[in-house]
Amino acid sequence: MTTFTIDTDNNITAHGTPEEAAAATTTPFDTFASQKELAELAAAWPAERLVAIWNSLPGVTPVERFKDRNSAVTRIWKNIQGLGEPAKPEAEPTKPKATKKAKGGAQAAKGAPPKAKATTKTSPAKNAPKAKKAAKKREAAGPREGSKKAQVIALLQRKNGATLAEIADKMAWKSWTVRGFMAGAMKKAGYTVESFKPEGGERTYRINS
Repeated sequence: MTTFTIDTDNNITAHGTPEEAAAATTTPFDTFASQKELAELAAAWPAERLVAIWNSLPGVTPVERFKDRNSAVTRIWKNIQGLGEPAKPEAEPTKPKATKKAKGGAQAAKGAPPKAKATTKTSPAKNAPKAKKAAKKREAAGPREGSKKAQVIALLQRKNGATLAEIADKMAWKSWTVRGFMAGAMKKAGYTVESFKPEGGERTYRINS
């Protein structure tokens, strides 16, 4: 099943499997594999981000706003379905095209098969176990020292955790990026993050030990 990732700059990339998405993406990102999952992510995004995502897609007519959130999600989902698909063979196949990279916010996955192999049947089932083992190995080893994930984890492991504003300021992220990182990357990495808001205080995150 194709898995899509969207990073803090609204770049959307298509991957063959969730493991490929995790292995190929280094910046904070959210993943989704269906319109429903995209809608769940979009529920936490401001309307301005949905407009920005749509306007960054290639070949679309820019809009100033959407009628509602559902229509925005539907249009974005339909538009990105062609990402990652092998290009059609041309009359002179002597120079196979590299992976098609879309301008703006969407691009095809780096691991998409070249055109010369478009007609062959791939075997994702055989490759998946290796990818899963690699993903488990990465999780067991913990985040790379000095990476953004490692920096966020260090903040969340403090006794009182860290506020949303503090994390956003430290990492130079938008508030919705912080929320998406907690619900996406941290959850996928196996961390249980507690979210709470003290009376009169700010939204705070903390890793449960």
